[in-house]
Amino acid sequence: MKKMKPYKGYTATVEFDADEMVLHGRVDNLRDVVTFQAGSVDDLQSMFEEAIEDYLDLCSERGEEPEKPFSGKFVLRLDADLHREIAIRSARERKSLNAWIVDVVSAALGGSRSRGKTRRSLNA
Repeated sequence: MKKMKPYKGYTATVEFDADEMVLHGRVDNLRDVVTFQAGSVDDLQSMFEEAIEDYLDLCSERGEEPEKPFSGKFVLRLDADLHREIAIRSARERKSLNAWIVDVVSAALGGSRSRGKTRRSLNA
């Protein structure tokens, strides 16, 4: 399995079907099933992009909001002591709790990420 280069925020996974001699792709992390296929590696990206455009057009025709793979928000549950400790550390660094967590997770992944407006507030 191989991952495609993202397009408009969507990603896809591709597998080779040796029986059919075709590459099959499926858009990741959607409830809707969006697939595509290509006869060659050179055609993969364009077929993926075409599948996304078809999906967006279909949603528009139906008056539906297209599903996005991730919103950038998730709920994190942790015990009260850990919550208190990260709130104290983030305040010491004069960052919001959200910005501090984004920095720590980004560092753990080996890079830095944009935090947008999250640095302005010190509210936990």
